Amino acid sequence: MKINNKIINEIKDKAKSFFIDSSGCHDWTHIERVYNLAIRIAKKEKANLDIVKIAAYLHDVGRKEEMEGGGKICHAEKGAELTEEILLSHNLDKEIVENIKHCVLSHRYRNEHKPKTIEAKILFDADKLDSIGAVGIARDFLFAGYLGCNYLYTGNEKKLSKQGKKYEYTKEDTALLEYYYKLKKVKSKIITEAGKQIAKERHAYMVEFFKRFELEVRGAL
Repeated sequence: MKINNKIINEIKDKAKSFFIDSSGCHDWTHIERVYNLAIRIAKKEKANLDIVKIAAYLHDVGRKEEMEGGGKICHAEKGAELTEEILLSHNLDKEIVENIKHCVLSHRYRNEHKPKTIEAKILFDADKLDSIGAVGIARDFLFAGYLGCNYLYTGNEKKLSKQGKKYEYTKEDTALLEYYYKLKKVKSKIITEAGKQIAKERHAYMVEFFKRFELEVRGAL
């Protein structure tokens, strides 16, 4: 069976059920933002919009299990399993199922699965773009609070970010450390040309914010 609007809406409703009581960093509003970004990029990259829509709705359905498992489960891998079950229940063509599964599996850059299709590259970019810019900054501080971080900043962020340790979240990790360790590097990970244009502006805004943040910490502003 091919994709139609009825199937897309049914999958959207099913996807929503995986985000009940989810954290603010990865709740349904995150899915909506990724969806909007993905559609924007897909139109410029001339990708299959129906594939992108469904992949965007399903890309984090494995997130809750990852969080509950303390990070021992890869949400992208678990999400791909759940995605296959959901899509097969709609009797979608095998080629469609495999494309969407690949999108979900490869949207995370902390695993070994790399996006190969244009639709997978678009989802990857849209998901990463939501972690930078004004929204990205807000999510960064929200995530630090969710983890129970004890500090707004420590003053050791630059030093720690250069140590190259395996990154594991603790209560000593701050939003500023996340910026130095991960967020300032996101722009270089973006794949599509349309995504790179969005990343350029969002990255610049984020850099300026954290520059001012550190100036205010020192009382320079």
